[in-house]
Amino acid sequence: MDDEQTLRSLLKRIISLEGFAVQEAGSLAEAERLLREDPADVVLCDVKLPDGSGVDFVVRARTAFPQVEILLLTAYGNLSDGIQAMKNGAFDYLLKGNDNDKVIPLLYRALEKGALQRRLRQLEERVGKQYRFESILGHSARLRESVALAARVAQTDTTVLLLGETGTGKEVFAQAIHQAGRRAMQPFVALNCSAFSSELLESELFGHRAGAFTGAVKDKKGLIEEAAKGTLFLDEIGEMPPDLQAKLLRVLEAREFIKVGDVRPTRADVRILAATNRDLRQQVEQGRFREDLYYRLAVFTIHLPALRERPEDIPELAEHFLRRFAAQVNARVTGMTPAFLDILRRQPWKGNIRELKNVMERAVILAEGSELKPDQLPFELREMPQAGESPLSLAEMEKQHIRRVLEITHHNKTRAADILGIGLTTLYRKLEEYQIVAG
Repeated sequence: MDDEQTLRSLLKRIISLEGFAVQEAGSLAEAERLLREDPADVVLCDVKLPDGSGVDFVVRARTAFPQVEILLLTAYGNLSDGIQAMKNGAFDYLLKGNDNDKVIPLLYRALEKGALQRRLRQLEERVGKQYRFESILGHSARLRESVALAARVAQTDTTVLLLGETGTGKEVFAQAIHQAGRRAMQPFVALNCSAFSSELLESELFGHRAGAFTGAVKDKKGLIEEAAKGTLFLDEIGEMPPDLQAKLLRVLEAREFIKVGDVRPTRADVRILAATNRDLRQQVEQGRFREDLYYRLAVFTIHLPALRERPEDIPELAEHFLRRFAAQVNARVTGMTPAFLDILRRQPWKGNIRELKNVMERAVILAEGSELKPDQLPFELREMPQAGESPLSLAEMEKQHIRRVLEITHHNKTRAADILGIGLTTLYRKLEEYQIVAG
């Protein structure tokens, strides 16, 4: 875009010889009309045009046509215009007449940047769709009530505490809250507080300075910094050691923290979402959780119902997992027999959605026909007591569930602990308690 016909013709010829389609405009108004009719990938724009400044045009164009990269053409004596244009969002600038040999390389670089940004937007859109509230499966009244609350609080920066048993989908809710809020385009960072020792958790969360401890050879950003302007999701918050609870409280109250080995505070612009399967009120009474931190976290609480509390959602969830795993293993499974579904409905699902997901994955792998049948379920599920029979004790159910998860994970204890939603140390303790022999 230039009001000098000779220069426009020269640039058009140079660019056309590379196989690009080129359009010309002698004014800003004409350029904007062409962009609305047939959006371009790159615009070459002069600084001075009959109806305005190319420097100002950069701002308008980046707002109206965000997919377009802009190269500014400036005279040698007006380098400040090129610099200002880049501050306004231009990709780069060229000196008129002197930089003709740089036009094509810059065009290719601008096109590469545009293509990368388009892929990034597509990825963000896919992630947004995956974690939007509409993707949370189930239509039971209990679930929809929780979803409605989450959707309301998503539009704010309020701290949210998600309460529910292991496997009820607390991280899915946290992701949906993030995606529906004003921080959606910023990072979402998740941390399981039960997965680290106290010392490692402090370093992971707050970061450290070089020399803070043995092995700290360089500065390290903590997850609070990694989540800057975005959302930090703290899962299993009830497992956080008391000394770190005090540091987290400072983040919530003063919006700052001190790295390990540092003396100066670092600002923290981050939204905190937390989750637990524990009774934090009880932990407060027992002196295991700070009361002031509890009230800061519980500004807005959302209870996620256990799967046994919404059995009407089981068929929909099972169908979803069936389709997902059938596609993954290229199985020709399209449905479930009534007997198979009846067994699913009668389960207590101590592991909730996570347990149902694992059971469905196993069943699809073992499927031999177009429908899932009871004999593709784990033995202990098929042996669940019928009405009138003596039910299993809670301890026996937990024991069988741990055995089932170990079987599904081929005795990978780290993965089993993750699926169960407990720490590896807790899993070993339960294996010893229930005298479970794991390979």
